[in-house]
Amino acid sequence: MDKFKIAGGIPLSGELPVSGSKNSALPALAACLLTEEPVTLHRIPKVKDILTMENLLAYTGASVSHDDATVRVEAKSLDRPEAPYEVVKTMRASSLVLGPLVGRTGRARVSMPGGCAIGSRPINLHVSALEQLGATLEQSYGYVEAHAPEGLRGAHIHFDRITVTGTEDVLMAAVLARGETVIRNAAREPEVKDLADLLVKMGAKIEGAGTPIIRVQGVERLHGTDHTIIPDRIEAGTFLLAGAISRGDVLVKDCVPEHVAALAIKMRQAGAEVEEKDGEALRVRCSGRPTAIDVTTEEYPGFATDLQAQYMAWMTTAHGISFVTETIFENRFMHALELARMGANIRIEGRQAIVAGEERLTGAQVLASDLRASASLVLAALVAQGETIIDRVYHMDRGYERIEEKLAGAGARIERI
Repeated sequence: MDKFKIAGGIPLSGELPVSGSKNSALPALAACLLTEEPVTLHRIPKVKDILTMENLLAYTGASVSHDDATVRVEAKSLDRPEAPYEVVKTMRASSLVLGPLVGRTGRARVSMPGGCAIGSRPINLHVSALEQLGATLEQSYGYVEAHAPEGLRGAHIHFDRITVTGTEDVLMAAVLARGETVIRNAAREPEVKDLADLLVKMGAKIEGAGTPIIRVQGVERLHGTDHTIIPDRIEAGTFLLAGAISRGDVLVKDCVPEHVAALAIKMRQAGAEVEEKDGEALRVRCSGRPTAIDVTTEEYPGFATDLQAQYMAWMTTAHGISFVTETIFENRFMHALELARMGANIRIEGRQAIVAGEERLTGAQVLASDLRASASLVLAALVAQGETIIDRVYHMDRGYERIEEKLAGAGARIERI
């Protein structure tokens, strides 16, 4: 099992390029199931979740081919509109194919989501919305089975709470439904907007993506297209925090600064210099310990839950006490115990972590519990005195492309063992 060995105390300096968004590429790949024609997607990151989704598309009967960061999918026929457990057990995004499969074929059988152990991501919001679109759904033996032999029909859908994958799933189902679908309390994340842009290129009629109300006029069929995936805002945020925690000077390239605005505001408040460059890069400089600044995770455009662990790692080195409040997932502080092994002073009280900043962290042997927890441990190791060994980095491989190579290129002493 791979591990990272990191010798800390070296300020990062140089450029850190951002890959395409994993969380945008996954629904984009699922959307390829909606048409018989070829869809070509550019800037696809080479991470394990993407490989899992590609294997899933191939299982359904689609043809999937690669050319570096470009993936071409042609779903002429979907002989097996299923997502079996054996294929998707390591991935949270398996439910994303539910809407496209039932919308295109009138039936689907999808294993309940797996992936990181950071709390429940209930699929009931997907199920209820698809039922309103006319599908009959049943949950049993770890699977969701959907049937709509007469096709889907438009409906007015209101999500009880904001759900990104639920919004994406219903959006993909609605584009082939008869009539108009209105999705209220829709997720506003950039990944939802990117998916809608792809679907419009394929011939869908969508208005309001990126706002709380999305309107979809169903069409009879979609066609093939080319589309480039947006940059990964979570990777960009992780690299900004890597530059800051290492007390370095880093240029985070090929990103969309607006997508990490909430993080940049907090970082500036804490004492880091974060400067936008040409609308597609951010330079971060930080010469010492930050000032403790509280943060509360929220749906976009608020502070991203996927950056909470990395931000907490930075706050463990701050002057003062910060309060990190998690409102999205109920079990997303598992990294706190591992950070404590490195000398961090963290107390957990329900959905809030109280972080008393320490003058220094020290290297230790630690264990990654999920994708973003892995990133937080890497960041802590960059500033810690001595050597840190991080086990179970396969979690990180699910969402970061060659992160050890990118960090090493900016001066980090990191290697995979």
